[in-house]
Amino acid sequence: MEKQFQHKEKFWLESGQSLPEITITYHTWGNPKNPTVWICHALTGNSNAADWWSGIVGEGKLFDPQKYFIVCANMLGSCYGSTNALSINPETQQPYYHQFPILTNRDIVSAFDLLRKHLNIEQINIGIGGSMGGQQVLEWAIWQPTLFKNLVLLASNAQHSAWGIAFNEAQRMAIEADQTWKENHSQAGSEGMKAARAIALLSYRNYHTYQNHQTDTETEKIDQFRAASYQQYQGLKLQKRFHAYAYWTLSKAMDSHHVGRNRGSVEQALATVTAKTLVIAIKTDILFPPDEQRVLYTYIPDAQYIEIQSLYGHDGFLIEYPTIETIITQKLQLSHQTLNTQIF
Repeated sequence: MEKQFQHKEKFWLESGQSLPEITITYHTWGNPKNPTVWICHALTGNSNAADWWSGIVGEGKLFDPQKYFIVCANMLGSCYGSTNALSINPETQQPYYHQFPILTNRDIVSAFDLLRKHLNIEQINIGIGGSMGGQQVLEWAIWQPTLFKNLVLLASNAQHSAWGIAFNEAQRMAIEADQTWKENHSQAGSEGMKAARAIALLSYRNYHTYQNHQTDTETEKIDQFRAASYQQYQGLKLQKRFHAYAYWTLSKAMDSHHVGRNRGSVEQALATVTAKTLVIAIKTDILFPPDEQRVLYTYIPDAQYIEIQSLYGHDGFLIEYPTIETIITQKLQLSHQTLNTQIF
């Protein structure tokens, strides 16, 4: 069920700026008396994890509402109900538009923690997230080490790479190239965002994904190729459900991800994690390559590490349900035992 939490006080941001108030939209499943599973969604995701992660969340699935109290909150800055650039600024009674402040993952996690307190959750049994969601779970576990019993970090990292930032900047350049982007209306930059999404998709998949699924069988073609149509389709699909302001805000938040900021170093920050941590990497992921997950495995005490095979690259964490369920189930059953590195 979708719900909303409203924080009517000033919400201070890491940048020193603030929002007069914030709203966080969230979903819960199950009985609050059961162990809590908190799911953090990815860049353009929403709080309805049972929809976009239907192979993982639901009756009879890995995270069954009969066994767990499951929470997923829409991140601050997104366009699925939480405060974002198109929300009304209570101080001006107008949408924020381009005046919406820069956010970081730490800001987003701070908002999640307000919701956690509102829900009277004292301990989270499993914190799980992929990609940007994994970044947020990790930030939270470093900030509040005793809050989590278990962490599952999928296709994520401790610091957003120069490679990842470059991809995000190329996408923002596409939005900026849209002549409407500087205007103050809800559709500003939407055509540019279509191109941005097409750029992003190249990093979410890989060469072999396209070769297997988007190669034309007709040898006489000189135009209207299947891969080109697919890029157009994916851009349009996002345009219908997202807006460029949220895309801009959240890609900037992802760029700022660095767990070592004001904590000495990445290594020092990771060393403070006390939750039992499972790190899952995808061998074909070119956006968050396994080397980044090995950093987490190396410096988080007693972490466990597994690589999985997937044709779908980075997007594998959203698709490879049976493999992910098997791995996490094994991890929970093993408890304190150490799991050797494996490749599935």
